[in-house]
Amino acid sequence: MYITIVHVYVKPDHIPDFIEATRRNHQASIQEPGNQRFDVMQQADEPGKFVLYEAYDNKQSADLHKQTAHYLQWRDTVADWMSQPRQGIVHTGLFPA
Repeated sequence: MYITIVHVYVKPDHIPDFIEATRRNHQASIQEPGNQRFDVMQQADEPGKFVLYEAYDNKQSADLHKQTAHYLQWRDTVADWMSQPRQGIVHTGLFPA
């Protein structure tokens, strides 16, 4: 699997808006061909910190995700709500195979 773990830091006054925009992106993303998981987590002790765990069959599927209307809308909508640029780190999934 091709996995990206994305760290997002959201300004406090935009946390509810970010959650709603990300929920919509999540719901569409899990319907994409090649998507295995699209988890969204909020840090318990720092509610402005989020982690997105995106698992796709391969790099091509992940690249196609970044061309979808729902991703582009999410990206543009949440950009000004972040307190710093998001950071995506690519991993190769080993288990489960």
